[in-house]
Amino acid sequence: MKNRLSKGQISLLIIFSVLVIDQTIKVLVKTNMYFHESIHITDWFYIYFTENNGMAFGMEIFGKLFLTSFRIIAVALIGWYLVKIIKNGAKTGYIACVSLILTGALGNIIDSVFYGLLFNTSTHSSIASFLPHGGGYSTLLYGKVVDMFYFPIIDTIWPNWIPVVGGEHFIFFSPIFNFADASISCGIIALLLFYSKYLNEAYHSNKKN
Repeated sequence: MKNRLSKGQISLLIIFSVLVIDQTIKVLVKTNMYFHESIHITDWFYIYFTENNGMAFGMEIFGKLFLTSFRIIAVALIGWYLVKIIKNGAKTGYIACVSLILTGALGNIIDSVFYGLLFNTSTHSSIASFLPHGGGYSTLLYGKVVDMFYFPIIDTIWPNWIPVVGGEHFIFFSPIFNFADASISCGIIALLLFYSKYLNEAYHSNKKN
């Protein structure tokens, strides 16, 4: 009978797999597509290459250095927490969810920290190259996060009879995101759906300690 993977091994497998998939997609898009180039997959799914300085789904709220530093601190804390729950024998599914969140954040950190050094600028008329002779488009910690998944599930015009928004263009789910963002979202949603009670118990247990 084959030995089962330990909880720690499962966590490492998730982290490694998500990172490899995320970075492979990003490098392929970055080095094969023009900036804002779009590949039509279906009427509701496009590969649309863009980059952002901000947080998940292209939101830009704070300064770039602050966001990158925040990501690094957040990943360090989540990593510490993941090691703790693995040692304490938490449920495998719970560990998997936290691993997804950690890896998603780590995937975007790689972009923010290193991509400015590794690639030159992507434009509407030129495709970026890896390790260009003239150097990258920015310095350490000032890279941009590569996004590419676009799901305009509903793309329509509001009827004219609707007050305020009548006649305006409406797109349901307009954010453009990447595999790392999806990993974070899936981890958080699964935690809320399947482990809310477990989270509540862990919270009260920590308060008592």
